[in-house]
Amino acid sequence: MVTKPSKSDKGKPADARIADNKKALFNYHIEERYEAGLVLQGWEVKALREGKVQLTDGYVVIRQGELFLIGCQINPIRTTSTHLTAEAARTKKLLLHKEQIQRLVGKVEQRGFTLVPLNLHWKSGRVKCEIALARGKAEHDKRDTIKDREGKREVERAMKSRHR
Repeated sequence: MVTKPSKSDKGKPADARIADNKKALFNYHIEERYEAGLVLQGWEVKALREGKVQLTDGYVVIRQGELFLIGCQINPIRTTSTHLTAEAARTKKLLLHKEQIQRLVGKVEQRGFTLVPLNLHWKSGRVKCEIALARGKAEHDKRDTIKDREGKREVERAMKSRHR
């Protein structure tokens, strides 16, 4: 049985990515992933719909038992209201369950992990931030990643030229 999408579903993908932090996957070993809500102002949501966000320099800190996203640039759009002063690098609060936050606090303080944002995406009309509990890569690990990536490219090129 095929169901028709409702009027509100037309033209919108179910889980659309807004921005990815590709640098995080290169610089860190990802241990665990969490999906957190994001507290935003109205102009920020409009700017996210336009795709005016930069996540690569962002990181997550824990202050007084709460998570905050720092360094995520959301550039204001021209149609933002004139009575607002839009701050592009505003600190944004992340929303997680208390138990998840306590678990993250323990791991970050004791074992040398860090929290990094991986992406921003839409979920049921709300903006979500996927954060990761990560451990930094050593320089030789980064070189290995580059070698693997280049090796895969060469294999793909060889296969592509072989099929011509």
